[in-house]
Amino acid sequence: MPIARATHLSRRGVLAAGGALGLGAALAACGTDDGKSGGSDSGTAAAKSGPWTFKDDRGQTAKADRVPSNIVAFVGVAAALYDYGVQAKGVFGPTTTKDGKADVQAGDMDVSKVTVLGNEWGQFNIEKYAALAPDVLISTMFDNAGTLWYVPEESKKKILAVGAPTVGISVYDRQMTEPLERMLALAKSLGGDVTGDKVQQAKKRFEEAAARLRAAAKAKPDIKVMAGSASQDLFYVSGTNLSIDLEYFKALGVNFVEPPEQAKAKGGGWYESLSWENVDKYPADIIMMDNRTSAIQPAGITQGTWKKLAAVKAGQVIARNPEPILSYDKCAPLLEDLAKAIENAKKVS
Repeated sequence: MPIARATHLSRRGVLAAGGALGLGAALAACGTDDGKSGGSDSGTAAAKSGPWTFKDDRGQTAKADRVPSNIVAFVGVAAALYDYGVQAKGVFGPTTTKDGKADVQAGDMDVSKVTVLGNEWGQFNIEKYAALAPDVLISTMFDNAGTLWYVPEESKKKILAVGAPTVGISVYDRQMTEPLERMLALAKSLGGDVTGDKVQQAKKRFEEAAARLRAAAKAKPDIKVMAGSASQDLFYVSGTNLSIDLEYFKALGVNFVEPPEQAKAKGGGWYESLSWENVDKYPADIIMMDNRTSAIQPAGITQGTWKKLAAVKAGQVIARNPEPILSYDKCAPLLEDLAKAIENAKKVS
């Protein structure tokens, strides 16, 4: 799961190893009281004026008398729905940067047209939420316990008491293609355009990008890729077994650095934490770096040990979003970028 660090660690979702940081006490990112895991049935909607239901990935069925129009969602979910023509009224999670611009997780949304209920971990303005008269609350889930990402545990009961049904889309321990299909089904149920030319072209682009990545990985099987995330004191090396993007890339043949399970234990199985002195523990030819605003970006890394890494010296560092926006339009470039990096990579490890 994406890691939401404790406040003293800058409270950012380091999601370093591709996953959410401990959804344990430190990360407890709340779910519904009835959070069961499982379930992958598509949602269905009657006519716009008719009743609406959607069975989510907890196996719970959200219901409403009509298709929801006052939608409140985690920013990444809202960004994905936006690509299908579904506009959220309210969002929570990293939406704007310090200079007021759209965060990378906001995608193509016009952030000036949504009510931001909280821009950082632990923030969720319940009064603003209630004022929106929400028809549904939607988020992703980075565990099997029904924990809704970025819904604060301490205020969960008050949020649920507002009365809107909740929907959870799992992004835990599965390949990217599955949550992409689930988001498409959710968008369809909410009246989104999932069959138009734009969407069909995006799906075709995604499929072609997957084929390109598979071919690149097959042509250069010795190119080693490491997924990392930087904080002031630590460097996080992500494992591939829980993250939807890395699991999918691995299935396409990409050769990843994989920290041993015991090394990932402190990261809830998602990642291994390394001191900057030990950042060279795993040789790599390409490094994919967490591009979220919660992480220090490559240009801002000052540690000399980083600059000495072979991949860094070779200019073989690319961006990675550990919380992909789940539309084909936004996921296709992720595959293309990695394919291009492998195609052009020199063996330096």
